Amino acid sequence: MEEKEARWCHDIGREQAANKPLLKTVFQVMMRLFSPRKTTLLFVVRDKTKTPLEYLEPILSEDIQKIWNAVSKPESHKDTPLSEFFNVEVTALSSFEEKEDLFKEQVAQLRQRFFNSISPGGLAGDRQGVVPAAGFSFSAQQIWRVIKENKDLDLPAHKVMVATVRCEEIANEKLHHLSSNEDWLALEEAVQCGPVSGFGRRLSSILETYFSGYDIETFYFDHGVRNAKRKQLESKSLDFVHPAYLNLLGHFRFKALEDFKSRLEQMLNIGEGFAASICTSTESCMLEFDQGYADAAIKQANWDASKVKEKLCRDINAHALSVQDAKLSELVVSYEKQLGQSLSEPVESLFDNAGRDTWASIRKLLTRETGIAVSEFSAAISSFELDQSTVEKMLQDLKDYARNVVEKKAREEAGKVLIRMKDRFSAVFSHDNDSMPRVWTGKEDIKTITKGARTASLSLLSVMVAIRLDGKPGEIENILFSSLMEGTVTAVSSVDRSITTSDPLASSSWEEVMVSPKSILITPVQCKSLWRQFKAETEYTVTQAISAQEAYKQSNNWLPPPWAIVAMVVLGFNEFMLLLRNPLYLMGLFVVYLLSKVMWVQMDIPGQFQHGTLAGQISISSRFLPTIMNLLRRLAEEAQGHQTDEPPRQQCSLVFQS
Repeated sequence: MEEKEARWCHDIGREQAANKPLLKTVFQVMMRLFSPRKTTLLFVVRDKTKTPLEYLEPILSEDIQKIWNAVSKPESHKDTPLSEFFNVEVTALSSFEEKEDLFKEQVAQLRQRFFNSISPGGLAGDRQGVVPAAGFSFSAQQIWRVIKENKDLDLPAHKVMVATVRCEEIANEKLHHLSSNEDWLALEEAVQCGPVSGFGRRLSSILETYFSGYDIETFYFDHGVRNAKRKQLESKSLDFVHPAYLNLLGHFRFKALEDFKSRLEQMLNIGEGFAASICTSTESCMLEFDQGYADAAIKQANWDASKVKEKLCRDINAHALSVQDAKLSELVVSYEKQLGQSLSEPVESLFDNAGRDTWASIRKLLTRETGIAVSEFSAAISSFELDQSTVEKMLQDLKDYARNVVEKKAREEAGKVLIRMKDRFSAVFSHDNDSMPRVWTGKEDIKTITKGARTASLSLLSVMVAIRLDGKPGEIENILFSSLMEGTVTAVSSVDRSITTSDPLASSSWEEVMVSPKSILITPVQCKSLWRQFKAETEYTVTQAISAQEAYKQSNNWLPPPWAIVAMVVLGFNEFMLLLRNPLYLMGLFVVYLLSKVMWVQMDIPGQFQHGTLAGQISISSRFLPTIMNLLRRLAEEAQGHQTDEPPRQQCSLVFQS
C-alpha cells in the first residue's frame, strides 16, 4: 500500500499548505485500522528550485517525525517508531513551465515506479501485510466493518462538505467585518466613557445587518449546515459585543449607586426618617437601573442582568449600613457627651460637699439624667426601624456609659481624697459656724473644734471609700468612725458568730455584704494609712492654733506676776507707812493718780497692748510727751476761764502688728 502527496517546493514547512493536519489524520487512522505494516509515504515536491533534494529531504523527514510524535497513540503502539508503519520517500519534479521536457521525463519515471510497485523494492514491496487471494473477501469484509463502526472515517456528502466550508468562510468574513465596523467601533468607544442612550437599538441594527447578509449569501447552501453556521456566527458575534454590554451595565450600576447616595443624603438633610429615606431612594435607583437595562437589551440575545442587579443591591445595602452606622455613632457620641456634661460637674460638686446623703444624691442625679438621655435617644433612633434587640442593647450601652462616667469621676476624686480631707479640715477648723475666719482669743475649745474638723474629714473619707450606686446599706462609715476616731471596734466574727474585739481595717478588702469588690475605691488598709498621714499633716495646724491662743493670752495680761506683786508689797511696806503718816504725800499721790487715770484714758493703754507688749511700750513712749503737753495746755486754758477755739490736735500713734 502506498500514499503519495504532492507539495509545492515553496510550501515546505508550512502548516496548512503542507497538509500537516491531513498527515496527522492518516497516522491516526492507520494505527486504528491496521496492525504494523510497511506503507510507503511518497512525497513529490513540485517546481523544484535550485535547492538540492538532499537538503529538502531532511526537513520533510523532521516534520513528519514531529507529526508522528504529536499523534495520540493506543497503548499498544505508544512506543512504536514511525518506521514500523511507514517508509518515507521524497522525490522532486521540475517546473512544467520552465523545463517541460525534463518534467515529462521525471513523470514517466515516477509512473513506472507505480506500475512496478509490487516488485521487491517497489512502492508496495513490503509484503508483511499481504492477504492471500482466498482470504481477500473476508479481509475486505473486516475492513468495511471497521470503517462502519469507526465514525471518524465517515465521509460527508459533497454538498455538505462544500456548504460547511463555504458557510464557515462567510461567517468568518461577517465576523471580521463586524469587528471593524465604524458604527460598532464608535459605539464601543462611547460605552467606554459612560452610559449610551439607545445602545440596544443601535447594536441590534448593526448585528442584524451582518446576520441578514449571511442569510442572503448562504441561501443556496445546505439548510442544516447553513443554520448551524449561523448559530455559530450569532454566538461568536454576541460573545464579541457582550463585554461592551457588561461595561454599559456597569455604568448604569455606578450611576444608580451614586444617585442613591445623593438622594439619601438630601432626604436626611431635610429631616426625613432614615428607614423611609432608604426605601424611597432604593426604589428610585432600582427603577432607574431597570430602565437603563431595558434600553441596553438587544433583540438577538436574552442576556441576564440579574448578577449586575444583585451587585447593585449589595452595594446599596452596604452603603446604607455604613451611613446607618455613621449616623448611629454620631447620635451615640452626642448623647454620651450630653451625659458626660450633665453628670461630671454635678458629681464633682457633690463630692466637694460629701456627706451622708452624697451617694443618694448621686443615684438620684444619675437616674434622672440617664432617664432623660435614654428617652431622647430612643426617640432619635426610632426612625432607623432597628430590631428590638439592637435597640435594647444600644439603650443599655448608654446606661452603662452614664454609670461609667460616675464611676470614673468617683475614682478620680478618690485619688485626691487626702487633699480634700485636708481642705475640709482646714475649712471647719479655721472658720466658725457663720463661715467667718476664726480668731483664737483663748475662749475657744480647740480640742472640740479639732474633733469636729476631723469628724467632717473622716465623713468625706467614708463617702469616697467605695462606689455605692446600687443603694446597698453599708456599715463602712460606722467602722471608720469606730476604728479611727475611737480606736477600737466591736465586730461579729463570720466564723463563730461571737462578739470579739478586732481591727477591721487590717484587711485589703471590704466584706462583700458591704460593697462588691469591683466597687472598692479605697481599701481598709489604705484608709488607715490615709488617716495616719492626714493626722500627721494637720497636726501642725492644731499646734499653730494652740500657739496663737497662748500668745493672745500673754499679750492681754499686762499685770505683773503674783510673786512680783507680793514682793512689791513686802519690800514697799516702809514707804506705805510713810505715806500714811504724811497727808501731803497722800495728796500728791492722789494728784498723780488723777493724772495717771487721765493718761490711761487718753492713751488707751489696754488697746495699745493688744498687739503685744513691745508694740504697746513703743506706742506709749511715742505718745506720752504729746499727751502731757496737751493736758497742761487744757488745764491752763480752763484756769484762764475761756475755751480755746483751736481744735485739739490729733495724736499720731504708731501701731505695730505682731
